[in-house]
Amino acid sequence: MKVSVLGCGRWGSFIGWYLANNGHKVVQWGTEGNYSFDVLKNTGRNEYVELDKRITLSSDLKYAIEYGEVIIISISAQGLRGFMSRITQFDVSNKKFVLCMKGIEVETGKRLSEIVCECGVDKNNVAVWVGPGHIQAFVKGYPNCMVIDAYNKELVKFLADNFRGELIRFYYGDDIIGSEIGAAAKNVMGIAAGMLDGGGYTTLKGPLMARGAREVARLIKAMGGNELSAYGLCHLGDYETTLFSEFSNNRKFGELFVKGEKFEKLAEGVSTAKAMRKLGIEYNVDLPITNAVYSIIYENKDPMKVFLNLFSRSTRKEF
Repeated sequence: MKVSVLGCGRWGSFIGWYLANNGHKVVQWGTEGNYSFDVLKNTGRNEYVELDKRITLSSDLKYAIEYGEVIIISISAQGLRGFMSRITQFDVSNKKFVLCMKGIEVETGKRLSEIVCECGVDKNNVAVWVGPGHIQAFVKGYPNCMVIDAYNKELVKFLADNFRGELIRFYYGDDIIGSEIGAAAKNVMGIAAGMLDGGGYTTLKGPLMARGAREVARLIKAMGGNELSAYGLCHLGDYETTLFSEFSNNRKFGELFVKGEKFEKLAEGVSTAKAMRKLGIEYNVDLPITNAVYSIIYENKDPMKVFLNLFSRSTRKEF
C-alpha cells in the first residue's frame, strides 16, 4: 500500500527502509535544511540505512499527506502538537495515522494519540507502533517483536497484518493507554539504568527492573489502562534494548550525565520524566524511580546518593 513516513531521523529512515523492503510504496518526508533530510538527499544514506531507490524522498508536506493511505509520524514527541497543526491544514479525513514515537507531552501530560485526536483526527484512524528493537540490529537481520495498538481494533489488525515481515513480528495491542504510557516510561527507566552504569552500580539494575515495571503498572491502572500492559512488549519487554543495550540513547544519556559528559542525541526520557512526574501528582500515584530521575536532572541532586537512598528505603513489601 501507499505509505508516507513523516520524519527522516533514526526511526523514520528505518521505517521507510523496512516498509519499502516489505513491498510497500513509500514517500519519505523531511524538512529541507534539516540535517537528517539533507544527509539522505545529498548522500543517499545516513549512519543507519541506505535510502532505498524505491523510496521517494520529498520535502513537500502536502504531497506526502495526499500520497499516503497510511501516514506514519516519527519525530520528537514534544514537537507533535505543533506538527499536527500543519498536517491538519490538509484533508486527512480518510487517512490512517500511526505514531512510531514514544513520549508524553510535558505541558499537559497528554498521551501522543490524545494530541492527534485533539488536533482533529478521528480516533478510529489513530494507532501507535511501539515495542523493542534497535535499528543497528534490524539492519543486520536480527528480528524482534513489536506491538500495534489503537482505539479501533480493526485498524490494529489491518496495520499489524500488513506491516509484519521477517524482521518484525507484530502483536495486536488491546490497551492503548497502557501501550503508550509503558512505551514512554521505559525511556525514564533507561536513563536510570544508565545512571547506575555510570556510577558503578550496575548490580542494582535488577531491582530497578522489578520496581520500575511495578511503578509504571500502578500509573497505567490509575489512568484507566490495564496494569498488565507494563509487563508486556511496550514496557518490560523493551527493557533489554533500553536498559542494557549499547545502542540505547536513554541509557547512554544517563551514563554520561553522571560522568559530567554531554550526550548529543535525543533522549526522550528526559522530557518524559517531567511529564510522568506531573501524571504521578495528578493521579496520586507514587513514582519513586521517576521522581529520582527527575530530581537528578532537574534539581541537580547527587545521582548516586539519590539511588542508594532509593534502594535502601525501610523494609516493605515488594509490591
